[in-house]
Amino acid sequence: MNKILITAEIPERAQEMLKHAGLNVDVFKGKKIIEHSVLLDKIHDASFLITPLSTKVNKEVIDHAPKLKLIANFGAGFNNIDTAYAANKGIMVTNTPFVSTVSTAEVTVGLIISLLHRIPEGDNLMRTSGFNGWAPLFFLGHELSNKVLGIIGMGQIGQAVAERMKAFGVRILYTQNHRLNLQRESELGAEYVEKNMLIQNSDIITLHLPLSDGTHHLLGANEFKSMKKTAVLINAARGPIIDENALLQALLNHDIAGAALDVYEKEPLVADEFKKLKNVILTPHIGNATSEARDAMAEIVASNVIAAAQNKKPKYIVNDTQD
Repeated sequence: MNKILITAEIPERAQEMLKHAGLNVDVFKGKKIIEHSVLLDKIHDASFLITPLSTKVNKEVIDHAPKLKLIANFGAGFNNIDTAYAANKGIMVTNTPFVSTVSTAEVTVGLIISLLHRIPEGDNLMRTSGFNGWAPLFFLGHELSNKVLGIIGMGQIGQAVAERMKAFGVRILYTQNHRLNLQRESELGAEYVEKNMLIQNSDIITLHLPLSDGTHHLLGANEFKSMKKTAVLINAARGPIIDENALLQALLNHDIAGAALDVYEKEPLVADEFKKLKNVILTPHIGNATSEARDAMAEIVASNVIAAAQNKKPKYIVNDTQD
């Protein structure tokens, strides 16, 4: 019987679907991310792998899995998998696009509002020293109205952020490799500009693009020096898109006013210096951490495994195999 290895606990709905299809399911139930050695031990007889994006599936892992037919990544991203090597071995790799859009967009909006209105900072104040009462100049933040929002990456999530932020009366700039059609720009109230112009003119910059060789350290020291000193940066995309060392220096030097990070360059690690800054919000990669999004992701990975087990083509293949 074909074995399915699931390297982290996922919504029960997926396991129910797999078992109903008559498939043998092996779920790793450790409290921490599966260790590399444990993964190598468990994958040797697996035909299908369901894995979160926190698990690295490199050449060594793939070589330890001679029966492997499909890697179903539990996430929209797939930079944790050596997709090219998998393709060379005839192994399909799939992801779970689109279903994270609403959740990630909502988290982005929440981070923007929280950062500008200093909500986490205020919460911490009330839990520690408290305050002396309302005063005209006490604990001032900033309104969203009439601010310039710069969106780098206007895919599904970037557009969902624009739709929601439009209601706050912001001016929306965006940049990416391919411009949207004029009708969609009008619907979003968004203006296409070059990256440098967006960086120089935005009060808020938010990232919504995948990690690739071309986007690694897309924002670094030069970009931070070009931003307004009153500007803030939001990253709910992928950590390595930002040069974190350069970001930390920009914050310490007051080159920019603040940042909100949901993802990290060396995730799950985050530099201690960030934790000391009051103008920085840190969240534990919760962009799509909703029951609705995770249930939908679970259905996709289960459906893809079932399809592959029945010699049917799964959805959302991200690599071209030799088969």
